[in-house]
Amino acid sequence: MRIIGGELRGKKLVPLRGTAIRPTADRTREAVFNIIAAKVPGANVLDLFAGTGAFGLEALSRGAARAVFVDNAAGALAAIEKNIAACRMQNRARVIRWDIIRNLNCLGSVSQGFDIVFLDPPYNCNAVIPTLQNLVQSDALPAPGVTVIVEHAPSETITELPDGLALMDQRRYGKTLVSFLSI
Repeated sequence: MRIIGGELRGKKLVPLRGTAIRPTADRTREAVFNIIAAKVPGANVLDLFAGTGAFGLEALSRGAARAVFVDNAAGALAAIEKNIAACRMQNRARVIRWDIIRNLNCLGSVSQGFDIVFLDPPYNCNAVIPTLQNLVQSDALPAPGVTVIVEHAPSETITELPDGLALMDQRRYGKTLVSFLSI
């Protein structure tokens, strides 16, 4: 696993051991960033279920202003911290340990809203819709134009979205479905 583009292009990231975390394939991440490339420079990014932090770090490498990483797994948090340090992005990154499915009240301490949100919960755990509801309720999405990118299993349909979110596009990459939502 590595950074695909930007100033950190080619930088290897610390992986997570075991089967509990399913990192996004480099090819899928590259395809997503090709789609949202124009929105990344200067963006405030939120990486939920951050795992290794690859999405948020990719955004920082491509010119995002800052990234907030949220996860609840100790191994993931340690990997995120190591990867942020290895990429020398400590001044543009913040890591929060939080149970995302319970709520996103942790975002109240973040001073600005987010322009891009990456959401990559464990597959087939019915976490997508509850997390989207928590995200909308958190008031972390300041205005129209916010892009929410959800990586999920094709069997997890995104149907009844919380008020304010609309499905703009979906792309399939192997066994992964990526849904692009906006406000």
